[in-house]
Amino acid sequence: MRMRRNLRLVLATATAAALTGGLLTLSAGAAATAAPAKHADDFNGDGHRDFAVGGNGSVTVTYGTAKGPGTTTRTFTQNSPGIPGPAGDTGGYRDQFGNALATGDFNRDGYADLAVGDRTEAVGNAYERGAVTLIWGSRSGLGSAAARIPTLGGYTPERFGNALATGDFDGDGRLDLAASDTHAVYIYRGGFGTSGTTGRITRHSPASSAHYIEPGGLVAGQVTKDKATDLYVLGQGYDETLRSDTAAAWFLRGGSTVKPGALTVYNTSFTPFFGVQGVIADFDKDGYGDLAVGDRTYRKSAGAVSVVRGGGNGPTTTRRLTQSTDGIVTGATAGDRFGQVLSAGDTNRDGYPDLAVGVPGERAGTAGSAGGAHILRGGKKGLTGTGSQWFTRQTAGVPGSAAAGAELGQDVRLRDLDRDGDADLLMSDRGRKSLLLPGGRGGITATSVRELPLRASFPQ
Repeated sequence: MRMRRNLRLVLATATAAALTGGLLTLSAGAAATAAPAKHADDFNGDGHRDFAVGGNGSVTVTYGTAKGPGTTTRTFTQNSPGIPGPAGDTGGYRDQFGNALATGDFNRDGYADLAVGDRTEAVGNAYERGAVTLIWGSRSGLGSAAARIPTLGGYTPERFGNALATGDFDGDGRLDLAASDTHAVYIYRGGFGTSGTTGRITRHSPASSAHYIEPGGLVAGQVTKDKATDLYVLGQGYDETLRSDTAAAWFLRGGSTVKPGALTVYNTSFTPFFGVQGVIADFDKDGYGDLAVGDRTYRKSAGAVSVVRGGGNGPTTTRRLTQSTDGIVTGATAGDRFGQVLSAGDTNRDGYPDLAVGVPGERAGTAGSAGGAHILRGGKKGLTGTGSQWFTRQTAGVPGSAAAGAELGQDVRLRDLDRDGDADLLMSDRGRKSLLLPGGRGGITATSVRELPLRASFPQ
């Protein structure tokens, strides 16, 4: 199995120094003179958030309006003018341009930019070396100006660009980019983009003599109370002491020097998979960011969400939520995949972030794998099942009917799409049809439900 082969290779070689340095040089044309973009995903600088969705070798951008997602879209592939990569390698079975996305104003010109991962990209004769491309924003939005970031000298990445995250990891006020391959995480320090500017690259490897995790996801956010962004590396690996496969979250504390922290193992008996998701939010409003991470393989893929509370030095205690948790209306059944996807936002204006949990394998009536989504409430005790909500195609007010295999909840996002002050729920099914359920003072409601041609997988 691929993962196990990588584990053995890295356990044999990756216990060397976890931090090394390098230089990054990128050019985006004119020097950056404007203030950074107000929104990390406002690609055309009009003050409205935009939406980038990747998949099948392409990235499609839907531009925002004062009322939410608009009708103006643009699709990029590696055949698009200015996008680096081999022409004709789009939409193929192995081409995964757009498998990971991250947004931010990397060159500080007032327009947000888009980082695009392609973990299967061939570089020279190296198959599946992987690559990350920055597509630059402008007054007309994302265009043909793009640059590929280099890899760190002395290392040969494998499936580089598997996951991406942005934040000010060193606390210097400039945006940084984190990118992973199958062995390590690389943090590219700002600034990017202007001719001749450089940024230092550091390499962080989640390996020890007893435990290794293969990075599968990156989650950035404020965990501690300092000004630097922190980073969780989510992955799966093998624990030599436990003699078992494990799912774990490795904490990297932001600062002038990014420091490795605790490794939190949240499952010691699971079926290996790729594509783990998580989100950082202060669900109990104690000032420290908590990590919610999906564990869809828990108990024969009934699924779970593990919540790692934040503290002054990073992660503290861990608790698990499942469909057996008090207050959650559906029951835990093998194959439900509770927690496959997650998103955080305040749906009822009480100041506490809530959590949307996709459950694409859940039965709705007689329709197997019809799917749906839960909303779990944040509060003084953190995330609980109390007051939770459950939405499917069978919910009164939701258009259509539950269909077997539709897998509604395969993608979910909480975001204030109608710009009225509370987060709304957007959830998509296997056919990429999406439902928008508005938020309000009582939480998410099934009144005034709309269908949108926008997949709920844009960056959080």
